[in-house]
Amino acid sequence: MLRLVRTTSENPDFQQLVQLLDRDLAQRDGDEHAFYAQFNKIDLIKHAVVAYAGDEPVGCGAFKEFEPDAVEIKRMFVQPAHRQRGIAQAVLTELETWASELSYPACVLETGKKQPEAIALYQRSGYAFTPNYGQYIGIDNSVCLRKTLMP
Repeated sequence: MLRLVRTTSENPDFQQLVQLLDRDLAQRDGDEHAFYAQFNKIDLIKHAVVAYAGDEPVGCGAFKEFEPDAVEIKRMFVQPAHRQRGIAQAVLTELETWASELSYPACVLETGKKQPEAIALYQRSGYAFTPNYGQYIGIDNSVCLRKTLMP
């Protein structure tokens, strides 16, 4: 049974999952990894979700305020042995619900072209492509998406 826990970036299980995510991204992104890593620090994240299968932490995600009208979804990850079970969708839905409860009307996110499974998840979840924002403007491997949340 899947259990979702709202927490912060101080949660040791969240930190462990993010380390696994960073290793995965280092392989996928290759030489570009250092550029992306500078924007993925997790200190002071106040809104994180950890997914547990039993007592095992198997997935995570987080958000931070992007602008007064939107949060940015960050650090989405599911351990490889637990993929294709709806865990990422459950984490994303919980993050969106939490953001909506805090009166944010939208979510934005950035992912890489080398993560087609992530792009597919976000499109299935109602995210639409949007121009690259902030530090991702002009970065060929970056894909930015946006979703309006229902109140």
